[in-house]
Amino acid sequence: FPRARALLRDAARAFGPKEPAARARCILAEAEIALVSRDLGGSTTALAAARAVLAAHGDRANAAHAGYLEARRLLLIGRLDEAEATLRELSFEALPQASRTGYWLVAAGIAMRRIRAEPARAALDEAEHAACRTGIPALAAEVERAARALAAPAAILVARAESRPAGLAEIEALIASDTFVVDACRNVVRAGAAIFPFAGRPVLFALARTLAAAWPADVSREELVACAFRAREADESHRARLRVEIGRLRKMLGLIAGLHATRRGFALRPHGRRSVAVLAPPVEGDHADVLALLADGEAWSSSALALALGVSPRTVQRALEALAEAGKVESFGRGRACRWMAPNVPGFPTSLLLPAPPAHG
Repeated sequence: FPRARALLRDAARAFGPKEPAARARCILAEAEIALVSRDLGGSTTALAAARAVLAAHGDRANAAHAGYLEARRLLLIGRLDEAEATLRELSFEALPQASRTGYWLVAAGIAMRRIRAEPARAALDEAEHAACRTGIPALAAEVERAARALAAPAAILVARAESRPAGLAEIEALIASDTFVVDACRNVVRAGAAIFPFAGRPVLFALARTLAAAWPADVSREELVACAFRAREADESHRARLRVEIGRLRKMLGLIAGLHATRRGFALRPHGRRSVAVLAPPVEGDHADVLALLADGEAWSSSALALALGVSPRTVQRALEALAEAGKVESFGRGRACRWMAPNVPGFPTSLLLPAPPAHG
C-alpha cells in the first residue's frame, strides 16, 4: 500500500495544475487505498476538494464515488450523523454500479449501528441486488458477510438472572419498550425515552449492571464491592465507599428507579411496573472494544483504531500489545506501515454495538 500511494502522489504531481481532473482522480484513488488499509486519520480536505473538482469537470461518477468513500470512512470511525448526511448529498444515480453496492452496505451499517433492523435488512437487500448486477464475486461475498452479521446475535440479553443471545430486531424492540435496560454495549441506562450515559463512570455503571442482572433479587454488599472496586474482601473503607457510590447512583437514576437497602445489600426497584434487562456484548473481557473493530477481518493501524474508539493512540497500543501477548491479534509491517488483525474472533458479529454517544446515533 505505501508503494501504491507513493506512485499515485507522483502521478498527481506529474499531471500538474493544467490537468486538475486527472490530479483529482489520483487523489481519489489514494483515498480508496487509505480506506482499504484502514489509514483513517488523514485530513479529508484533499478528498473534498477533489470531489468538487470532479463535479465541476462533469465527472459525476467519480465525484459520487468520492462521497461514498467519505461516508464509509465516517461510518468506520462512528460518526453516523455525518455518514448519513454524506450519503444523502451524493448522487446515487451517478455512482458506478460497483459503488452502489458499497453505498447500500454503508446504509446498512448505519442502520445496524443505530439498532434499526428493518432499514438494515432493506439496505442489504438492495446491496445484494446491486452486487448481482456487477457480477463481481468479491462484492457478493462482502454483502453475504454483512447479512451474516445482521443475522448473528448482536448482544447477550440478561433478564431475571438468565442470559441468552439476542438479535438486532429483539434488541430494537427491547429498547423501544418501557423496560429498564442497562446497556453494557454502549454504557448507558435506558428506560423508554430516558437515556442516562455512564461514560467515564465505570464504578457507577458496574453497580447498575450488577443490580440489574440480579433483579428482582438483591445483591450482597460483598458482591457489589467485588464488582465495583475489584476487592476480594469488603472492609469498612470499602463499605463506606459503597454507600457513597450507591448514593450517587440513586441520585442519577432517581427519575426511573430506586435503590433500596436490604439486610444483606441493595436491590434495584424500577418505578412503575417496569421489568429489568441487561444488554451485554457478545464477547467480553479486556480490550473487547478493540477486538470488535478488528473482527471485520481487515488490517487496521493503531491510529485508526484510536480514532474509531475515541481514545489516545497510546491506550490502543497498550491494548494491542496485551492482545498480541494473549495470541488474539497479529501485526505485520513496521512503523507507520504497521497493521493489526484478529485472525479469528468468535462471537463478534460486527462492531455494530460499539459504544457511541447517543447524540451521534
